[in-house]
Amino acid sequence: MVEVKGRWALITGAARGIGYLSALFMAGRGCNLILQGRTLEHCEKVLGEVKALGVEAYSVAAEFTDLPSVQRMLEEIDERGTQVDIVLNNAGMQVAYRTEYFKTPVSDYTDSFAINTIAPAMICYHFMPKMIERGFGRILNTTSGIRLEPQQAGYSASKAALDKITIDLGSTVEGTDVMINLTDPGWCRTDLGGPNAPNAPESAIPGIVVGAFVDDKKSGRYLNAPFFTGLTLEEAVEKAQAEFDSPY
Repeated sequence: MVEVKGRWALITGAARGIGYLSALFMAGRGCNLILQGRTLEHCEKVLGEVKALGVEAYSVAAEFTDLPSVQRMLEEIDERGTQVDIVLNNAGMQVAYRTEYFKTPVSDYTDSFAINTIAPAMICYHFMPKMIERGFGRILNTTSGIRLEPQQAGYSASKAALDKITIDLGSTVEGTDVMINLTDPGWCRTDLGGPNAPNAPESAIPGIVVGAFVDDKKSGRYLNAPFFTGLTLEEAVEKAQAEFDSPY
């Protein structure tokens, strides 16, 4: 199992929901954190809480519908000289639920793809070459299990595109200690999932982050967090490595 103490992780969407819980979990394991939110103010609470756990941390601001803002965030991280070993691409948006889905506006697609596909792809493209050069890295891209729901077409299509990017990139590093995988928290009661979701956000831990700790050189996997609910991290890592194979 990977030891993350002293390493640096970038967590997007860290101000709330699954990203917030992931940040607390990683800090509890001694991982230093870069916390992304739409504004620095959004991250003040989580930043204070992870620092109280004894790790180094700072916040960066980026609005993922504004792709130049994402690029500026990446440049700021470089300027600070932070060596990012782990990326948790958690930030995402479900723009609307369209009961009249034949009237789905184009903006559902453009906004969804900017936030859920293009921004995380930019982050992968920025940090993966550096990870490959150093010989270590973990990237987890958060996807969704939504299927057969044209009411959420923009969201589901953007996540399907992210799946494709992740699996294709994974094929280039398969068998190395740079690993890129998919993770899915399940339907949880977050701002994105809504109040009627069946699962508490806490049920996604440790499954949502298990891909940061696996150590078997396999990429392109779909690590479904509900399969790990109730397990210790050590048990979750063992299960992920034994039961979730790469698609190559």
